[in-house]
Amino acid sequence: MEEVTKFTETIENPPHLLERRICQQKSTLSVLKSKLKRGTTCSLPRARASLTGFFPVVHWLPKYKLREYIWGDVMSGLIVGIILVPQAIAYCLLAGVEPIYGLYTSFYANIIYFLMGTSRHVSVGIFSLMSLMVGQVVDRMVYQAGFDLNEESGPTTVSTNMFNSSVGSNLTASVQHSVELMGLQCGKECYAISTAAALTFLAGIYQVLMAVFRLGFVSVYLSAPMLDGFATGASVTILTVQAKYLLGLKIPRHQGYGTVVITWINIFANIHKTNFCDLITSAICISILVAGKEIQERYKDRLKIPLPTELVVVAGATLASHFGDLNVQYGSSVSGHIPTGFIPPKVPSFSLIPQVALDAIPLAVISFAFTVSLSEMFAKKNGYTVRPNQEMLAIGCCNILPSFFHCFTTSAALAKTMVKDSTGCQTQVSSLISALVVLLVLLFFAPFFYALQKCVLACIIIVSLRGALRKFQDVPAKWRASQNDAIVWMVTVAATALISVELGLLVGIVFSMLCVIFKSQNPKVSLLGQADNTGLYEDMEEYKNLMPPPQIQIFRFQAPLYYANKDSFLKSLYNAVRVEPFLELTRRRKAEKKAKDTATKQIKSEDHKNNGEVAVGLVLDFHTIVVDCSATPFIDSAGLAAFKGLVKDYKEIGVSVILAGCNISVIDALEKGGFFGKNCKDMDSLLFHTVHAAVLHANRRAAAPDCRSGEDSLM
Repeated sequence: MEEVTKFTETIENPPHLLERRICQQKSTLSVLKSKLKRGTTCSLPRARASLTGFFPVVHWLPKYKLREYIWGDVMSGLIVGIILVPQAIAYCLLAGVEPIYGLYTSFYANIIYFLMGTSRHVSVGIFSLMSLMVGQVVDRMVYQAGFDLNEESGPTTVSTNMFNSSVGSNLTASVQHSVELMGLQCGKECYAISTAAALTFLAGIYQVLMAVFRLGFVSVYLSAPMLDGFATGASVTILTVQAKYLLGLKIPRHQGYGTVVITWINIFANIHKTNFCDLITSAICISILVAGKEIQERYKDRLKIPLPTELVVVAGATLASHFGDLNVQYGSSVSGHIPTGFIPPKVPSFSLIPQVALDAIPLAVISFAFTVSLSEMFAKKNGYTVRPNQEMLAIGCCNILPSFFHCFTTSAALAKTMVKDSTGCQTQVSSLISALVVLLVLLFFAPFFYALQKCVLACIIIVSLRGALRKFQDVPAKWRASQNDAIVWMVTVAATALISVELGLLVGIVFSMLCVIFKSQNPKVSLLGQADNTGLYEDMEEYKNLMPPPQIQIFRFQAPLYYANKDSFLKSLYNAVRVEPFLELTRRRKAEKKAKDTATKQIKSEDHKNNGEVAVGLVLDFHTIVVDCSATPFIDSAGLAAFKGLVKDYKEIGVSVILAGCNISVIDALEKGGFFGKNCKDMDSLLFHTVHAAVLHANRRAAAPDCRSGEDSLM
């Protein structure tokens, strides 16, 4: 009798192996006070830390190892500078502004990132995707201001009056229409760069505000497949926009949705107007550029430095155009006069800011996302760390300050960053060298690009898209790796290319988030089995030689439990255990009523009386459901209500529901919601740290009545 009593006490009071610590949480007010105190405290070490935090160059430049680093930095800086000059001129075609502004943008962005950036390898400057997005806004604003988008600079020499203190004069002598901007008359090109500068200023303000308020988490919602698809879709748009220059067609950029489709329709409608001089030049330049890229890729291990193919093409095409007088003889469009020196700074036109306020948001987010992702990628590769918040601040300043000097939006560029990394770059001194190369062009060599054909610039842009356009070849591999990621990529590409770049970004973000929600609403569910009388339980559909514990169902739901999927959770559990409490209770009541009616008829027919009670034996093949919560990261109030209803409903049909493997956040939510009763009195019988502990408890509880009946018989 004593042995039975001890066994019963052990069942009812199992030992506690784990006990929660009592954590006293600080109040929100005290936390805010402490943070405010730390933030307002001023001291010399804190001032020094703030200075080195805001300008990282103050920290690393005094430690610069001259003999070890200088050769790699100079080489990479020179090579990137040589690549940067033709690209800076070319990408102005995308941005809808004059070539000189691309050189300004590249110069100032490199200087500012040298002072403020935390990455040693990232190359910040002009980027095709940013240029495209700026160009779409610029063209829209120019069109709305009444300027003719077909208008092109003729062969006449461009007036240099714009580059004196009265910035509002026109770039070309032939421009007739003008608008008033900040009290000055402004022509088409002046209005275009004013719009780009205002847009860039606002994008930089957004980025700095995001850095101040620690909103870097926004980039978390830009998934890698979505960003990849967005870049590929934008590349299709860039290719389409530049195709007209290859053929020498003068077609205005389409305003609104469906740019790719409508532009190709216009190209084929005007194909008979093709300028054969531009077509032949484009074919030659593309052949040389592609051949150079292929040689570079094939012999990259043998070549010490990248081939300056773009510079060779630009130099050769400029000489051919100048001595062949292609602009006059064949009507080929050329870059026009590119002045030397710098334009006096000018405050961005605040009257334009309300009109571009929404357009600056995607620019700010995409610019930051590409910069931070590239910074972290190359930091990890080379064994150092970067500060994402400082990167956001740096790229914001790379947009705010240059906007006063007639620049447009910048970002980190993958191709030039890879060139820096592969040519021995050690620090951001290489960016300073690249800026000096651009400065030499600005001061001395810019006018020599007057005769450079626009079709050559378009060739440079299109060939630079090879990497992004090759992503289409990777679709089968993406599909095999993850169908969800492949669908996100394809939807983003289609939306970006066929609708618009801005809406494509929005569609990509929303669709990728919907995919996550859909996966959480329809997660994998499974019944678990035990492996050879061990404490290991796994999915019986995925693993062999597993057996379910006798009269116990173990259910796993691999998703958070919240308002959007609580119904899916309940339905999945009912289907898995093949018993729905309400239907089972209804079935029992009907069976009892039917048995009672049958018994009543028999009693009447036999003229026999009893108390009218009828026992119906409806026994299930299990007595406990164990819900494995190890794959459930969190629950909300709807999930809590689902658990409560589950326990209550199954209790009515004689089945116990217990939880196993809950993490701390789930346990806290259950405690706060009163799932374990008053003062958590039922926690020991409803919650277990492992599935095996829950199974042992269920077996002991099922055996307890037998023990008690044995005790009664002994007594």
